[in-house]
Amino acid sequence: MMKKDDLKTEFQKAVSFISNYTDPLAPDLLLKLYAYYKIANQNFDNPGSKTPLINAFKANALIQARNLQPEEAMEKYIILVKKEFGINSF
Repeated sequence: MMKKDDLKTEFQKAVSFISNYTDPLAPDLLLKLYAYYKIANQNFDNPGSKTPLINAFKANALIQARNLQPEEAMEKYIILVKKEFGINSF
């Protein structure tokens, strides 16, 4: 497990990478990243899509990850981004 400051820095770099990524991403990957991001930031607002089906998928992703602590969610986000994009470090 990383030190908290290192974890936050690495998380911000991973979020920035995804935010700037322009190619389409697989829906299941997006949902996992969404859930980890929301939990990492302790943002438990309802999904804001105008499409009920998308809200349902987002809510389901959050339910599946609900037992994670914010630090665990950050770590899982970082690991997932690195694995999916073959990145060793940001």
